[in-house]
Amino acid sequence: MPEVVIEQGSWEQLGEAAGDIRYRVFVIEQQVPIEEEWDGLDPDCLHFLASQDERVLGTARLLPDGHIGRVAVLAEARGLGVGVALMRATIEAARQRGHSSVELAAQTHALGFYEALGFRAEGDIFLDAGIPHRNMTLSLND
Repeated sequence: MPEVVIEQGSWEQLGEAAGDIRYRVFVIEQQVPIEEEWDGLDPDCLHFLASQDERVLGTARLLPDGHIGRVAVLAEARGLGVGVALMRATIEAARQRGHSSVELAAQTHALGFYEALGFRAEGDIFLDAGIPHRNMTLSLND
């Protein structure tokens, strides 16, 4: 299997490719209203792109406060290690920026994916864009 390559950079650098993946996964596949997907926070975030054989397959972002968000992998690339590589790179970037923990709001169907990376679910299930989510945290001090 080809290596997953992770690139990180600003929205200005990676936004076109990241935005395309997010549009395909969240707006088209999951029916998230486009006005909810574009929250205006992208210029302040560190963005990540995952690719194999020079084909971009996934994206994620790290907000300045240590929250991870907008983790999206194209349907045909799920289960190939793309999401794990994205998350490991994002977690490492948070660690290098001095965060003691990272948080995210996981879609409930993905709880097991994040738990396998060491995240712990907290609080009740809530709806975001009509999709059930649960907050999760990973301590970076362990």
